[in-house]
Amino acid sequence: MQSRLLGATGLRVSSLALGTMTWGSVTDEHEAREQLAGFTEAGGTLVDTAAGYGDGASEALLGSLLQERVVARDDVVLATKGGITWRGGNRGVDTSRGGLLTGLDASLKRLGVDHVDLWQVHVWSTEVPLEETLTALDMALSSGRAAYVGVSNYSGWQTAQAATWQRAVPGRATLASTQVEYSLLARDVEYEVLPATDALGMGLLAWSPLAGGVLTGKYRTGIPTHSRGADPNFSARVDAFDDERSRGIVTAVAKAAEGLEWTPLQVSLAWVRDRPGVTAPILGARTAAQLKEALQVADLTLPPEIALALDDVSAV
Repeated sequence: MQSRLLGATGLRVSSLALGTMTWGSVTDEHEAREQLAGFTEAGGTLVDTAAGYGDGASEALLGSLLQERVVARDDVVLATKGGITWRGGNRGVDTSRGGLLTGLDASLKRLGVDHVDLWQVHVWSTEVPLEETLTALDMALSSGRAAYVGVSNYSGWQTAQAATWQRAVPGRATLASTQVEYSLLARDVEYEVLPATDALGMGLLAWSPLAGGVLTGKYRTGIPTHSRGADPNFSARVDAFDDERSRGIVTAVAKAAEGLEWTPLQVSLAWVRDRPGVTAPILGARTAAQLKEALQVADLTLPPEIALALDDVSAV
């Protein structure tokens, strides 16, 4: 698998990342173990989790697999996020310095490590001054608890403001990356986020590169019983793309896949991976078999004429 530098940093990561949002909830220990082993065997290194995934369950499961040495700690680039919690089904946001650093310590304990390779603020919040939030990143870096830092789900102006603030004074933690939704069905980041990351030397990690599975074509004739579309916790993601434009794009992807003798999943994933400014799309497979199919894209490159056709049909 190809490796890439994360933005203008020296951190080298795989061109596909393993997402673990459902680990410890939908994805059990057996599936998680198979996914982690299969991902690293294919040359993958970047593994992304968050304190808010299952209120720590994802981090705890990943940490247990690292302790079992399913893979060696040094063989993965470990990324997590802080600022969101789920307790009793209620979502909480705390981007204060104290809240973030306390959360980071808890993340490290669950993961069973003394530092993470990339720590990201999971979400923007208007309740805490940005400069306070960013000092948590400075302290994480200076204390050795994180090697690199970034943000997630920031808009274009929020990304630019945060990155510029950090560059304004020597010694502050430079933002290495941002993590945002990006797929053939969700291209709004191209307006402002991508220009900001390009100008400020930040890598972009694309979550939901398959639009919640819609781009695989599995929902063209209904909702499969065991799919995320049938799960009340994820069905809203699928419903958001139930419109004429999305159906037209999914049809175009299916036609491209048929002509190339690929799967729609591979066509959609290759398109995102090779977009300008993208460091890696994040794969959130439900099963090890789905992940194996996705990982085959590592050896595939979309022909330029197909990529251009998909650009045109999906243009916002």
